[in-house]
Amino acid sequence: MAQSLPALTAPLVLSQGDPSGIGPELTLKAWLKTHDDPGAPPFLVVTDPDHLAAVARDLGMKVPIKIVAGAEAAAVFRHALPVFDSQNSVAGKLGMPDVRDAAATIASIDTCVRLVQAGEASAVVTNPIAKELFYRASFRYPGHTEYLAELSERYFGETGRAVMLIWSPQFAVIPATIHVPLRRVPALLTRDLLVETGLIAARELASRFGIKKPRLAFTGLNPHAGEGGTMGREEIEIIAPALTDLAAAGVTVSGPHAADTLFRPSARKHYDAVIAMYHDQALIPVKTIAFESAVNVTLGLPLIRTSPDHGTAFDIAGKGIADPASLIASMRLAGKLARRARPAQTRKTAR
Repeated sequence: MAQSLPALTAPLVLSQGDPSGIGPELTLKAWLKTHDDPGAPPFLVVTDPDHLAAVARDLGMKVPIKIVAGAEAAAVFRHALPVFDSQNSVAGKLGMPDVRDAAATIASIDTCVRLVQAGEASAVVTNPIAKELFYRASFRYPGHTEYLAELSERYFGETGRAVMLIWSPQFAVIPATIHVPLRRVPALLTRDLLVETGLIAARELASRFGIKKPRLAFTGLNPHAGEGGTMGREEIEIIAPALTDLAAAGVTVSGPHAADTLFRPSARKHYDAVIAMYHDQALIPVKTIAFESAVNVTLGLPLIRTSPDHGTAFDIAGKGIADPASLIASMRLAGKLARRARPAQTRKTAR
């Protein structure tokens, strides 16, 4: 991405994530590591300030906390960690999650999107959540990505399909199907789904990432990309026709490729992103090669959202050993994408 980008007009906004996980520790460490870096984007976090202060004390971190309303966070960021008070006390303890905190965590995501819609924040960065607790609290979405699509319609008046991109310095991947059981993947893979995913990816890799003509490589679904139909016909009947449609629309595509050889260093030279057929086919390679630097980016929505590519890590919460590298990478990427984003006046009024 180009280096001559304009300065942010509003800070990033960080959701609390599960407050019993490593999110609070990562947030504190991210501020300690970036608040005195002039090139780092300022951020505020939507959470319970008392809980965050208690975590800082327990871990021996000297982090001053300042309650703010929104955009003013940028003015105080270099001297204190700005917190938008969620008005929800935390019930769980570090390493011991409590389902009673699920509603507040969901509300934190909602508030983040509202702040972006209002122009008080420039992009959303989400801390890790425990989806099992969300489901127990009657959350009806498979994850962050799908919920953000709903919030985009609610606050921006725009209906879009959220596409998950995992970005790393080494390579980028997009799963065509995301949080679904593996047995459902073949039925969900359609020509239209792959064409829509490819069009969204090509458009936003160009507009948000500055890649002039993105090259998309598609995996096959079956071993060895189906071996000419002897191990499955999805490559012949679904994936290849979708690639023909995308090429006709002006998108640079290749495939379907055998997934087991597509992520070698020599293969990565020939594409800008891989579109894989299912979750693990995409995420296992990137988490193996770039776990600390990988960033989850949501494409297809009227707002920018990034997230660290790891979970809540309840087993190490409160031990002071959580690595904030992925969260910081998420913030830096969100800042770059926000500086390249379309002007705020193109946003639609909330419903």
